[in-house]
Amino acid sequence: MSSIFDCGDEAQLLAGMRHARQAISRGELIVMPTDTVYGVAADAFSPAAVQRLLDAKGRGRDQPPPVLIGTKETLAALAESVPEPVERLVEAFWPGGLTIVLPAQPSLVWDLGETEGTVAVRMPEGRVALELLAETGPLAVSSANLTGKDAAISALDAERMLGDSVAVYLDGGLSRDGIASTIVDATSLVTRGPGSPAGVVRILRQGAVSREQLQEVLGELLESEEQGEADGNS
Repeated sequence: MSSIFDCGDEAQLLAGMRHARQAISRGELIVMPTDTVYGVAADAFSPAAVQRLLDAKGRGRDQPPPVLIGTKETLAALAESVPEPVERLVEAFWPGGLTIVLPAQPSLVWDLGETEGTVAVRMPEGRVALELLAETGPLAVSSANLTGKDAAISALDAERMLGDSVAVYLDGGLSRDGIASTIVDATSLVTRGPGSPAGVVRILRQGAVSREQLQEVLGELLESEEQGEADGNS
């Protein structure tokens, strides 16, 4: 039986956070509010918990979940390297609605699915998310919905879809804007070889951070819309 805690009530918030931490430590799933949409979360370093997350959403291993972190510094522990342009993105948009894909640190012992050696990382905004991440460490988090359905913008939305597959629901009210994070692929800034053309950052999903905002930070390092369309049609 799932438990739901109203994070607007300080006593329920404290109890909910405790139950959420315990559920994560047992390899169970929780639903948590973030600054974008509600997320369903699992211990990123528990393959069984990550598989439970994928099963709850009806997703395959070919759609690995992103990882939420509680501090900017954690990115360096999860990624093989953090190029200077990515440092600029982090400074400009974290905490916030930008997910960054980079080559994963080879020494990490985890299994998020078929990641092809990459990891998608975001530092969210919001008290509940950041306090929870400070205690649990990195969490595998995907939007709290069944695959193919709209992302949940309330704990009730999430519960209707995910039900008892989730142990704890943290209810933080309606999502502020209900817009998912923007996802960018910065892997080519790291993996390009000698003599290769300069890497660029590609937008994989438009969301909370606009192309214009990314352009202000990255300049010519942001793949143009024409390049993106050409890649998509090749």
